[in-house]
Amino acid sequence: MPLTLWLSLAAVCAMGAMSPGPSLAMVLRHTLGGGRVPGVVAALSHALGVGFYAALTVWGLGAVIAHQPLVFTAITWGGAAYLAWLGVKALCAGRGGALNAGAVASPPLHAARDGVLVALANPKLILFFVALLSQFVSADMAASAKVAIVATATLIDGGWYVLVALALSHSAVLPWLQARAHWINRITGVLLLGLALRIVMG
Repeated sequence: MPLTLWLSLAAVCAMGAMSPGPSLAMVLRHTLGGGRVPGVVAALSHALGVGFYAALTVWGLGAVIAHQPLVFTAITWGGAAYLAWLGVKALCAGRGGALNAGAVASPPLHAARDGVLVALANPKLILFFVALLSQFVSADMAASAKVAIVATATLIDGGWYVLVALALSHSAVLPWLQARAHWINRITGVLLLGLALRIVMG
């Protein structure tokens, strides 16, 4: 793949990763609830979900899903239900996400689960990749070039959210966030519920 084409691909993936949404809210919650390790685990597992959708697109299955109304509707409703469930959990969490003597830390296993499922629960990723990544794929493209596209999408997404988790878990930032855990959980919950409603409404 020519360098100029790869740079265009990297820019597209970076813009997609950096746009605020449920992924950012999920990484924020796990970093707030458990510190650096759960935040980084959530970021890396989210990248695996993104890589899965990127692979589907590169090998042509993303377009098939996008044009199969029943399959895509099932993904849409399932994704919206999961985001709504996370939103309700955030609203009910109150100050429970903050690390203190009596708080239960966010387990890395839960962070890994939420990271993958938030990526897979977002049907916009399929449409995003079908609309944009497919422009970089040709019928005669070598398998190595397809792997490079998937790896680029995965690494940029993972790299961005790992940086977010590391920044949020910094010793100068995390205590400030934890002191405002109640409000952050409320805002995150409302955001996730709003995104779930938006997905359902198309």
